Amino acid sequence: MINEQIRDREIRLIGEDGQQLGIMSSREAMKIAREAELDLVKIAPQAKPPVCKIIDYGKYRYELARKEKEAKKKQKTIEVKEVRLSPNIDSNDLNTKIASARKFIEKGNKVKVTLRFRGREMAHVQSSRHILDEFAKALEDIALVDKPAKMEGRSMAMFLTEKRS
Repeated sequence: MINEQIRDREIRLIGEDGQQLGIMSSREAMKIAREAELDLVKIAPQAKPPVCKIIDYGKYRYELARKEKEAKKKQKTIEVKEVRLSPNIDSNDLNTKIASARKFIEKGNKVKVTLRFRGREMAHVQSSRHILDEFAKALEDIALVDKPAKMEGRSMAMFLTEKRS
């Protein structure tokens, strides 16, 4: 809230240079802010009494936007990459898929390993679980199993994340 929007009976006022001016009515605080040709901004509405500060509101909004942008810049986004396998995968193909999953994990992404079943392959779901176990074992030096293998419709999925040292 800013200037006339502040309707509290009493507020704690902080001056433009950061010193405490004490508890006073919002009208008095507004008068002081106008004399300084600045805005009265409520910075802590949940406090008892609410805390208001005399500042240049445009500059304040600019600073907030800049801090938000800086925080967003430092934030790291984690993507989920998917590696799809089939129950009758050959060992060389599996090694290729493991290598690509290793690259994803080294870049800091999560990896979803999906074992898809088609038609009659659904009868051999339990005997195909060893493929996902082998996949996890091959990557255990750099990855942890985030979510163990679980059936999701016609596919079995497992999530791997980077190991934190």
